[in-house]
Amino acid sequence: MKLVFLTALALSAVASSQLVVPLHRGPPRPDRQRIVPPYLRPAPHRDQVALMDPSKNIPNGPGLVLPPTDPSSPGADGPADTGGDTVILSDVMGRDRGINLFAGFVRDIESAARRLDDSGCNTTVLAPLNSAVENLPRKPWEDPRDYGALGPNAYEGDDGQDRAHKNLQRFVERHMVPLSPWPKGEKVKAIGDDQKVWWEEKDGKKVIQPGNIEVVSVASSVANGEVWILKQVRNYA
Repeated sequence: MKLVFLTALALSAVASSQLVVPLHRGPPRPDRQRIVPPYLRPAPHRDQVALMDPSKNIPNGPGLVLPPTDPSSPGADGPADTGGDTVILSDVMGRDRGINLFAGFVRDIESAARRLDDSGCNTTVLAPLNSAVENLPRKPWEDPRDYGALGPNAYEGDDGQDRAHKNLQRFVERHMVPLSPWPKGEKVKAIGDDQKVWWEEKDGKKVIQPGNIEVVSVASSVANGEVWILKQVRNYA
């Protein structure tokens, strides 16, 4: 009886050892590879991330279910950026503090802002310096004819605000030439202006005609045009 008990105990010990440490110590069979839990797996190399991109037409592995993308999450895919890395006028219009008054006017005029945001619409922006705007005898949205017809309250109320907005639009558009590059001497009508404008060189500087308005500098040259900084304001009456 004692011999039977010891034999049974020995067999039980051998069986238990096989559950913990396999008796087979050769190379693992392909169908018995160790499965590593996902949270213990090393992070994928950056070159491998594209393989897990759900936007690619690559089927997921067996049993792999990718979570739905939360549109509000920082990494969520948004609308396609058709502009890519192309820099356009709307990107640079407010960079130069010396013309931020005019840049603010442009933002207030939807048609002008939309034009600068259009990569397929070339424009030369003639942006006057802040000092030129500040030294004007009247505000860019004021018109002596409005005061003559309607008196000192010409810009009061909803009608007055609409009137001021139209005047400001005229001011902005007369400082936008629908052409870029703009060759020297080529006469072209500014947006919203019946009078043609051109530029020539005097003493090595660009000068806008009519008006002999000096171009201080070309502040930006981007995909859909250029920003020229003017020393004075064009006639906007």
